[in-house]
Amino acid sequence: MAGGSQRVYKQRIKSTQSLKKMFRAQELIAASRISKARGRTAAAAPYERAITRAVSAVATHTSTDHPLTSERHDTNRAAVLVIASDRGMAGSYSASLIRESERLVAQLTAEGKEVTLYAAGRRAISYYGYRGRELSGQWSYGSDNPQSDVATEIADTLLGAFLAPVAEGGVAELHVVYTQFVNMVTQRPRVVRMLPLEVVEGVAVPGEDEALPLYDFEPSPEQVLDSLLPRYVRSRIFSFMLDAAASELASRQRAMHTATDNAEDLIRTYTRLANQARQADITQEISEIVSGADALAAS
Repeated sequence: MAGGSQRVYKQRIKSTQSLKKMFRAQELIAASRISKARGRTAAAAPYERAITRAVSAVATHTSTDHPLTSERHDTNRAAVLVIASDRGMAGSYSASLIRESERLVAQLTAEGKEVTLYAAGRRAISYYGYRGRELSGQWSYGSDNPQSDVATEIADTLLGAFLAPVAEGGVAELHVVYTQFVNMVTQRPRVVRMLPLEVVEGVAVPGEDEALPLYDFEPSPEQVLDSLLPRYVRSRIFSFMLDAAASELASRQRAMHTATDNAEDLIRTYTRLANQARQADITQEISEIVSGADALAAS
């Protein structure tokens, strides 16, 4: 019996060692990609701030109501874009994000709005697909290394839904759920209402001694706004995807580090149990030899 236990523990030690190697490899891969992901996020930030400031400046110089900045009252549909990951092994990253998206859906439904779902990332796609929830759009885009062309495709799809007539499924507002990167330890789900646009949100406020810039618009502020607003939406969507990528990699590194530590603990536990089984086997054999010798001496 003890010999059988030794074999079982040795098999478990071997399989756990294989898992540990895989966890460690995933941890190192995530760690090597985080710097690049954070660098891309930082590189995109100046453009996002500049275009936000430009849009705000144009909006203050025109009195024309733009479709992307005006509230729609002809429909109660609300679109929700969930930016999730394509892969697992990232701890509670996907679960926390989907939980936040479900909270938003429940809130919008309670307000009497009809929710239209869009999903970016296989984890969100599989979640809603398994539950039979219809998706108006879905993208698998390589979540840990997003590309601007995919962000443009997503943004154009959502812009089309917002500008579409009611009969063609037009929506009155758009919300985005993604994971915001705070630091290497903290990443939190965040909800942002993208449309209709609040163009002054996030604009840097000049200091008291800093003069506001003056602009000349050609051919007109309205036409400049028509060109800038779609670019603004694409920029925001791409920045959300970059932030989500950094959050995913940080979550995966932390989860894989914890899994590696747990595997080491399991290996130590199984090694101790295997040693105890071996000692019990030796003790039993010694007892059998002594008992046999005593029996021979007595006879």
